[in-house]
Amino acid sequence: MQARAPLMIEHRLIERMIAVIKQNLPQIEKEEKIDPIFIDTITDFIRTYADRTHHGKEENILFRDLKKRSLAEEDRLLMNDLIEEHLLGRKITKALTDANKRYRNSGKPALKEIISNLSLLITFYPKHIEKEDKIFFPAARRYFSEEEDQAMLNEFWEFDRKMIHEKYIAVVKAFEDQ
Repeated sequence: MQARAPLMIEHRLIERMIAVIKQNLPQIEKEEKIDPIFIDTITDFIRTYADRTHHGKEENILFRDLKKRSLAEEDRLLMNDLIEEHLLGRKITKALTDANKRYRNSGKPALKEIISNLSLLITFYPKHIEKEDKIFFPAARRYFSEEEDQAMLNEFWEFDRKMIHEKYIAVVKAFEDQ
């Protein structure tokens, strides 16, 4: 298995979550209401799985190692674009979280912002994923030997192994801080 395989497998799960959002959005718009727990679940998934776990492997391992290489200008520019897109994903998710908090307190005034940010996620992630799967990952693979690729794959597995502990340490700490 190549190191990019787990990243692409993670993309399939992210796409499934985006499909869930897309499927529910028309009903949310029609009924002009939303279950805040649904939004909590989406934002937890995006923050923990899509961003911290998936983007974490990309930024902390793949991009880190690529920055040590002499990349073609187009590959370096694309990597920088992907990093900026990760920041945009975080910004959208934070805005969605903030709007959901306001919705809990005031209802409808924040609903439009929730809908807007859900729509942004639906638009953002498929394009981002396609760019990585079809352009960046194949290009990035050329910069690593088979041994280096396998070492990166092993580092991905180690990264994942630690994630569940990081997540639930944060959950407990949040309760303790209240």
